Amino acid sequence: MPTPDPASQAGGRRLLPAIIGVAVSLGLLFWALRGVRLEDILQHVRAARPIPLLVAVILATLTFPLRLIRWRLLLRHETGRPYPAGPLWHAVALGFMANNLLPLRAGELVRSYTASRLGSIRFTTVLSSIAVERIFDALTIAALLTLALLSPDLPGSVMVGGVSVARLAHVGGLLGGLALLLAIAVLAAPVAAERLVRAVFPWPKVADRIVSLIEGIRQGLVVLRTPVRLSLVVFWSLALWLVNALAFYVGFAAFDIPVSYVGALLMQGLVVLGISIPSTPGFFGPFEAVIVAALALYGVPRDLAFSYAISFHVTSFVPITLLGLWSLARTPGGFKGLRRL
Repeated sequence: MPTPDPASQAGGRRLLPAIIGVAVSLGLLFWALRGVRLEDILQHVRAARPIPLLVAVILATLTFPLRLIRWRLLLRHETGRPYPAGPLWHAVALGFMANNLLPLRAGELVRSYTASRLGSIRFTTVLSSIAVERIFDALTIAALLTLALLSPDLPGSVMVGGVSVARLAHVGGLLGGLALLLAIAVLAAPVAAERLVRAVFPWPKVADRIVSLIEGIRQGLVVLRTPVRLSLVVFWSLALWLVNALAFYVGFAAFDIPVSYVGALLMQGLVVLGISIPSTPGFFGPFEAVIVAALALYGVPRDLAFSYAISFHVTSFVPITLLGLWSLARTPGGFKGLRRL
């Protein structure tokens, strides 16, 4: 009986998520385009005002330098000094370019590898800093989404299953607020959280996994020893996601979409959740479907919402991809290095 080839088995394991991602993306694109005519989309895109769309793209691209500023607070040398900005910028640009062009969300791996190689930083240290970055992203998005859900901005006339969307949103906001407070409590008191987990979960394996996760988070947050640095990370996290929501909001003006900045915050939170599912490179499919669904809450027609979504997606896709390609050309052995991953 022939021995299975480990390389082919590994290739099969990588191929399956890619196939699932393509299927999910196509299914969501089909849903987003249901009942929409191509002529209507082209008409909306041609009628879009270029100046607000250009400003929206500039704002969306500005979030990447903001990420760099925050990352330099999280990724520190053993002496406490920050690493040079140049290599870390190349890592950011290459990482997000890779998310746009490569399957299986390879961007974080590319970003970690690039920062480690160009900055002479331990790979595990880079990974730890990115994990902490994701924690702050999740907490910030959850906080902003909770505020958006609790606002009176949603039209009360929209019903789902006989219940007002505004009421559902307020309930979701309260639950989100409670979850956010719980997450902050876990981060603030990890030892007490561990005791609570072991008391609540009678299954040792489950409890051990949750405790291990809490311990990993606690170790990752050690870099934020001082209140000043912690405050700065919180500030730049808020700045990053408020600017990103502002890009969505300014983009509304290009298509005359009458949705407020609070609506952009709500849509942003839903988009971040939506693109977390398996999909194609660049998140095409989930991005458009979530925006169509979110804007439907405000009575925006499907064809207009999709026209906005695809236009914003494609135009904001281009700058960071070009910046990533420029960084790839500027880094020593860039293409050869990435091929090793």
